Amino acid sequence: MPDSPDVPDDVLDRLRALCLALPGVYEEQAWVGTRWLVRKKTFAHVLGISDEYPPADTRDAPFVGDATVLTVRSAGAELAALVGTGHPFYKPRWHPQVVGMVIEPDADWDEIAELLIESYCLRAPKKLAAQVPRPGPAAGGPG
Repeated sequence: MPDSPDVPDDVLDRLRALCLALPGVYEEQAWVGTRWLVRKKTFAHVLGISDEYPPADTRDAPFVGDATVLTVRSAGAELAALVGTGHPFYKPRWHPQVVGMVIEPDADWDEIAELLIESYCLRAPKKLAAQVPRPGPAAGGPG
């Protein structure tokens, strides 16, 4: 089987900065691509794929050709909303709490940061997750 395409350096650098800013996170090479973990639990994984190298966890992705794919954890209404959105999101079959996202050149990095934080908070111990500021519902109306 051919090798996985490389994740572009700029994408990897941005993901690395976002993930490593979270408490207790470390990075390691995965079986393919790069993953970020907290207490031995993966919360984000990025990899390059192509028509010649479609790893099993990306076969449900709605694209062809070369792409960079990020998988994160999500749950409940957020997971349903992401999956229901369609491209660039897709639902891998291999885990009920995982959502995949194709990272395109015009990706919304604020959204990616929110997804990474949410995924981290689902996987991290409560004490660490409590240290992370999370976007909440908008405060009351104009006052």
